[in-house]
Amino acid sequence: MDRMAGQISATHGRLHPAGEPFDRRTLDVGDGHQLYVEQCGNPEGRAVLVLHGGPGGGCSPFMRRFFDPAHFRVVLFDQRGCGRSRPTASVEANTTRHLLADIEHIRTELGIESWLLFGGSWGATLAITYAESHPDQVTGLILRGVFLGSRAELDWFYGGGAGRFFPDLWAQFQGPIPMVERGDMIGAYHRRLFSGDDTEQGHYALPWLMWENALAGLNASAASHAPTDYARAFARLENHYFMNGCFLDEGQLLRDRHLIEHLPAVIVQGRYDMVCPPVSAYRLADGWETCDLRLIPASGHALSEPRISSELVTVMDMIRDQGILRTT
Repeated sequence: MDRMAGQISATHGRLHPAGEPFDRRTLDVGDGHQLYVEQCGNPEGRAVLVLHGGPGGGCSPFMRRFFDPAHFRVVLFDQRGCGRSRPTASVEANTTRHLLADIEHIRTELGIESWLLFGGSWGATLAITYAESHPDQVTGLILRGVFLGSRAELDWFYGGGAGRFFPDLWAQFQGPIPMVERGDMIGAYHRRLFSGDDTEQGHYALPWLMWENALAGLNASAASHAPTDYARAFARLENHYFMNGCFLDEGQLLRDRHLIEHLPAVIVQGRYDMVCPPVSAYRLADGWETCDLRLIPASGHALSEPRISSELVTVMDMIRDQGILRTT
């Protein structure tokens, strides 16, 4: 989850200045996949890995602006099949296990011993999963809009829960699907997004994308268009992961939380997040002594929500100034 972060709100407050990467490269990670990777900020600074949402969202220049470029070495990459990685919209050899291997490939290629993880929505899912798999390579987690990849969360968003608050937008999302198939919206869209007909895929990708986009920001509106290639990649990848339960065991991230409970973490969560309701962030933080859950008032899901953006900059500046990630 999390589409085109940084393009929903025009008010970004106190972000750091925009800057260009000091390194761009394409990594061959096997299985026919080529990953776009960039590094920004200080080449000798503290390493931070940015994990974008979706699956399928891709990273953007906006994501560079949460970090003091004089202090942090910021690594961003487009996950398999999306953004500037190739092949576009491919779900072949594209699972959570593959993404974890890609992250390790990037870390090794760049000569980084350990790093902070900064991720929101699906990026938070991936950050938690990677940390639980490689705790020795992680120094802390900064999470936003927590998504645990559970059946309950998918049922909320694609089974009508969120639709009770947005009945007009839910009707638009259901509209292209015959009544008889609406009991399983993920499955119904899957049949069309993987029909083998690019035109049909593009047609159904747009309402999939717009449903999520319309709910992402507290004051977001339902846009009626997006670039076809982007919409197709986003919808296909997200649907592929959700059809497969995000390639995680049910309850896996909470089950394995003990593996990372020694690590400091901060969760920045919109109080009125309709894409990833706060209950998931609360469950993740509950009983985790080194985790600081910050519920942000009058805020939704998107990275670009003004209060969300401001709080994330505050957290990263705190890490810069204190030298380590402390929780309160």
